[in-house]
Formats: sequence, C-alpha cells, structure tokens
Amino acid sequence: MALYGILGDIHGNREALEAALAALDELGAERIACVGDIVGYNADPDACVEILAARRAACIAGNHDLIGTGMLGFERCSNKAMHSLKRTRRHLARPTAERLRRLPAHLVIEGDVVLTHGGIRDVQQYMTRPQHILENAALMRSDFPHACICFFGHTHEQRVFVTDGAEVHEPWSDALAGGNDVVASLEPGPLYFINPGSVDASRKRTTKVAEFALFDSTARTVRFGRVPYDAAATEAKARSGGFRIDRWRDRLYDVQRRLVGPRHDSV
Repeated sequence: MALYGILGDIHGNREALEAALAALDELGAERIACVGDIVGYNADPDACVEILAARRAACIAGNHDLIGTGMLGFERCSNKAMHSLKRTRRHLARPTAERLRRLPAHLVIEGDVVLTHGGIRDVQQYMTRPQHILENAALMRSDFPHACICFFGHTHEQRVFVTDGAEVHEPWSDALAGGNDVVASLEPGPLYFINPGSVDASRKRTTKVAEFALFDSTARTVRFGRVPYDAAATEAKARSGGFRIDRWRDRLYDVQRRLVGPRHDSV
C-alpha cells in the first residue's frame, strides 16, 4: 500500500514533468506511475524518459511511445502528431528508444489497479463516452478479473467514470471541469476508470498547467492536481527543434492523406 503519483501524456515536456513531480513530492507521493505517452509533441523526449527511470516509475507504453519508436505507424495520427513524431524518431537516443520499446502495454499495481493508455485492447482508443466505458469494463473483467480500478490516459482530460456494468456515471465531472480541487473516494463494488489528466498542456488553449493525480491505495482516494509550468520555455524549444508543423507542411500532409485514403481518428 502506498501513495502513488499518477501521470500521463507527458509528450516530451520536461518543464511540465518536473513541475508535476515537484508538486507530487510536496503531497507525499511515494511511488510514480505513468499511463503512457512519455514522448511526442515536445523537444525533451530523452530527458523525460531519463527522469522517470531515475524515479523508478512504473510506466506503460502509449501510442506516441510506440509510434515514436517505429512500433506503430502514423495511420491514425493527426498532422500535428505525425510531424512531431517524425521529429521524435530522429531525435531519440538509441538507449531511450530501446527503453521505450520494452514498456508493457499494461501494468497491474496493488493487485487490483490496471494501468492502460487508451482502451484495454486498443492503445489508440479514446475513452470519452459511456459506451466506451461499458465496452472496456467488459474487457477489463475478462483480461484483468481482479481489477476494479483502471487508470488511463490519451484523452488529456481529468475524468472519473464509475460503472456497475449497466450504467456509467461521472459524479465529479462538474468539479473537475471547473478546475476545482477534487478528492474522489472509491467505494467497493463499482469499476472506476480514472484519467489523471495530461502533464503536457501544449495542445490546450486554456491556461497551461500540468495535470496529475495522487492515488492513496490504502484509503482508496484519488486527489486531482494542477500546477503551472514554464510553458514559454517548452514552446520555444519545440519550435526551434522543429516539433511544430507549419501551415505548408500541414497542407502537404492533407494532400498525401487524400491520396492514400482517410484515417480512422486523430491522436
């Protein structure tokens, strides 16, 4: 039993990762877990992987980690994601790429808590609607029959879905959407699907904050947090490193996509 700092969707953003970890240290986090997408979009993929390795974080692979190391293709990427991941492939040091390739698709902590990135069987699935939760609740019961909590990422939003197998509820949705401090108590019985939010906020138009969660595996509570970081420094490095797409390349990608056919979704 421990206090876990839960992170996700870091996307090579060193400034945001360091800010989130500092906040979690102040809250007393004893262990760190990451639900994937350590790299992508920003200019410090190697540093982010090294920081998590130094903390002995429990990490799984997100779709950006798989695409950035050539283990998954660009077919379901947006233009912005594809461009930054092509840059990531060129920038990654060999030891970093090898470490990312060794990441598992899932991890189980505390015996009944599953870490996944997207859906249970689809790393690129967005779990945003009740139907997605019901589908993945059935898959979780099949693949991880002892699990009752699933931490996931990919959607870049702090959310808590609660399901009894027939219905899905979001009891803390208004408070989370309003940016309020939220501590969710997890009662025995239902299944919980919890997104700690996105450490990286480079794609968000709102105030740039690094999001995270603190999971108390003894008290069975999840505390959601947000902390500002030096977003200007992150953006400057991303632009100078070529991780931001210009409008002409964006149009070129659109033409190329029309020639090869539509993609399924964007990541």
